[in-house]
Amino acid sequence: MQPKLEVRVKNLIEVDGLKFKDLNNSGKLEPYKDWRLSPKERAENLVSLMNLDEKVGMMLINTRQMGLTQKDKSKTSHDGVLDEGIVEKGENIFAASKIYGTTHTLENMHLRHFILRDNWSPAEMADWINKMNELCEGTRLGIPCLITSNSRNENGESIFGMNDAVGIFSTWPGTLGLAAAAKGDIKNGGDASLISQFAHIAHDEWDATGIRKGYMYMADTATDPRWQRTYGTFGEDPEFISDAIGRIIDAFQGETLGNHSIAMTTKHFPGGGARENGFDPHYKEGKWNLYPTPGSLEKYHLPPFRTAVEHSTSSIMPYYSIPSIKKSVVQEFEGEDIPFEEVGFTFNHYFLQYILRGKLGFKGYINSDSGVTNKMSWGVENKTEAERFAKAVNAGTDLVADTNDIENLKLAIQNGWISEKRIDEANVRLLTEMFALGLFDDRTYVSPENATKVISNPTHWEAAYEAHKKSVTVLKNSNQTLPLTADKLEGKKVYVEAFHKEPERAATYTEQARKECEELVQFTLTDNYEEADIAILLLSPKSGAYFNATPGLLELELCEKKTLTALDGSTYEETTLSNIDHLKEVADKVHIRGGKVIMTVNFVLPWILGNVEPLADALIAGYDTFYKAQFEVIAGNFKPVGVLPLTLPASEAVIAVDESGDCVSRNDVPGYDKDKYMPEGLQYAYKDKDGNVYKLGHGLTY
Repeated sequence: MQPKLEVRVKNLIEVDGLKFKDLNNSGKLEPYKDWRLSPKERAENLVSLMNLDEKVGMMLINTRQMGLTQKDKSKTSHDGVLDEGIVEKGENIFAASKIYGTTHTLENMHLRHFILRDNWSPAEMADWINKMNELCEGTRLGIPCLITSNSRNENGESIFGMNDAVGIFSTWPGTLGLAAAAKGDIKNGGDASLISQFAHIAHDEWDATGIRKGYMYMADTATDPRWQRTYGTFGEDPEFISDAIGRIIDAFQGETLGNHSIAMTTKHFPGGGARENGFDPHYKEGKWNLYPTPGSLEKYHLPPFRTAVEHSTSSIMPYYSIPSIKKSVVQEFEGEDIPFEEVGFTFNHYFLQYILRGKLGFKGYINSDSGVTNKMSWGVENKTEAERFAKAVNAGTDLVADTNDIENLKLAIQNGWISEKRIDEANVRLLTEMFALGLFDDRTYVSPENATKVISNPTHWEAAYEAHKKSVTVLKNSNQTLPLTADKLEGKKVYVEAFHKEPERAATYTEQARKECEELVQFTLTDNYEEADIAILLLSPKSGAYFNATPGLLELELCEKKTLTALDGSTYEETTLSNIDHLKEVADKVHIRGGKVIMTVNFVLPWILGNVEPLADALIAGYDTFYKAQFEVIAGNFKPVGVLPLTLPASEAVIAVDESGDCVSRNDVPGYDKDKYMPEGLQYAYKDKDGNVYKLGHGLTY
């Protein structure tokens, strides 16, 4: 059937009464222009027509800023839509090489894959993508570009590489919150269809905007409690994670990749959870994956990736980390020992070719994580950048992320370190996806008006809010403190305050929380905790940073100015929550008056709760969950559903690390199974004063 083709620069040609885009101005119908052929046939033909520079550009993906973000409007084009600014090498986090303007990057450097991190309106993003493709259409072969993004549908504080964009698309709880809600439905006899609903709605929003590729989701099993990226996972249960990943791929991509699919990049193969005491490979202290437990890699970490392959994920992203020989035991896969080459997984031929492609049968392309050739090149630090490109591409990596370093990739090819056959193979894989997505045909351009319409659909936002309510997890409810029904509230004054690591944020969040609490008419608020009968205290602890190691081990206790010992033996102070003395004072004053303290804690990490849980009559877990949704559960307007997607550690003793750097609980084993390996007398999961054990699946209701 004739697709509806739109050209803005080139012409249409007619053959056999059908229309095709004359993308290279030849006046002929070469196979790559023929929408009747398969994506792979078209890709193979196009690769045969490309020169080396075009092939090299195709294999790099870089962050690209919108013109709206460019402060100097003289450095924009196309009515301010495209950014033409130049960023010198090293000037910011993205500029590992010199960044050129959009026109030069598309026309002369031939890049066609871009990561969008900006957060403008759907119509503005759609217009930007259209203008990018209009420029692409005007080039020699008319090859369009493909825009990728990290997740845009989850609530949370903005973090580069994880939560780049929040609040423009329908806003759901964080990934852990989706897991808490879906696992709660399963506990109540249902299934994880909430994950499918989330993904279908997010798919429609992405598709309307023209963002056709997602760097999501994390299929990593969280096994080391100090891993800062825990909040981006679906928790610690490999079976649930596998189910969730399968549902997400099915909803975003469809049964096969087509012209309304959002192609998925599942990450971070073969699982980033097996950290060395929480340190992350975004910095050198965290470059190792440890497997001290027999069978852990196959049992806990690889299953979600097997599912991703079975559901035909379009691409897979390996992690930066190196499998450690010294701190691991021999791991097996399907009865065979795995030889550990101590290089990052992007460079690891055995993991990518033998396990991922050979054993698991992966057919898509391999997309490296950002910065593997210049920053996080663990295990190949002694090589030149051109040699790193060669090592990654020869290991099986097809697309190298967050770089525009065409010079070093081209040098590796010209030196004969990468064969032309391998370059062509990578290009065919990358272009097959673009053809399948319809980018060469009827999906090159999207309607900005339709993008606005789709994303403002109230049913999307209502479904998201329902998920927020379902994510709320009641951990403790002494003497049936909750729900705060009308009879319990009669004549009572309620004090609301938010706490955060940063006092300024705490003040902003307190104002927001009080406003949202007031919207529920049953609460009578007071600004004075000394006259309050009930205190609702909302805690948002923070620990560590995404790109920098803490001086010592990541702190999981809720603490303020706690003295810790760094890895080098020096001491330093750490705060995960400010104003803890004030928090205790509020709780004490309310309790002296015979009142109740309800505390909610935002879980982005599996916090150790010993400093705060005893202060609370009722304790609730949220996961970047809207305050209003939490208040609805507190008030009894919504019956609690959520359960813990993680096991919370009992104390620092159960995650203690000795002088050799070995943790008392296994780094590569999920919380629910850690007791199998704990020393006698130590139990891993936190137990509150009511006897509730905060392990995977715990959640009370009323």
